[in-house]
Amino acid sequence: MDLVLFTGAWWAALGSIILANIVLSGDNAVVIAMAARKLPDGQRQKAVFWGSAAAIVMRIVLTLIAVQLLQLPYLKIVGAFLLVYIGVQLMAEGDEDEAGDGHDGGKEGMMAAVRTILIADLVMSLDNVIAVAAAAKDNNTLLIIGLAVSIPLIVFGSTLLMKVMDRFPIIITLGAALLGFLAGEMFVTDPADKDFFDKLTDSHMWAGALGAITVVAIGLYARRHLAAKMAAKNNK
Repeated sequence: MDLVLFTGAWWAALGSIILANIVLSGDNAVVIAMAARKLPDGQRQKAVFWGSAAAIVMRIVLTLIAVQLLQLPYLKIVGAFLLVYIGVQLMAEGDEDEAGDGHDGGKEGMMAAVRTILIADLVMSLDNVIAVAAAAKDNNTLLIIGLAVSIPLIVFGSTLLMKVMDRFPIIITLGAALLGFLAGEMFVTDPADKDFFDKLTDSHMWAGALGAITVVAIGLYARRHLAAKMAAKNNK
């Protein structure tokens, strides 16, 4: 659909893209906040900005090829396992009181956080980009502008979440559970197994719940193991 620049229809479509991206990026903001919160204060904002910006660029590319991607069997199953891994990894880090200082200093720590943000965004955006593409009405220029404008809003949301996580560490567990829930839903909606799971009652809900429980349980075990390892190291 051809939209004339700066007309009422153009602005309406732009607003739809921004709104859709914000609504669908709530889970991404959780991952960004969880991945960056362990960094020193001076690197947090850099990791959030570069992680968000790179994720938006990747989402633009994904949106352009989303329909073809989502038809590939096993892609979402692989994505579900990746999401479980990320959720467990972020959960295992816990808070500084349980697992030691935990600050990943230097460029390596920031790059690791950005990598985590990118991988998680890649996995979680497979479904989201369809809604964004529909809002863009096949106008790639509008799509790029709309997603780019969303960057500061996602950065703000992630920064706010980091502050809340510092004050209420339980949110880290809730965030990890969210990733597990999304992983469970992704697993049962892959083209390779969707027909089977669609025959089961409330398959999305129980698969999501199982994913959330799995991530939290493994994450708690890994956190305690890491804390014990750090304690043994400090006692030497």
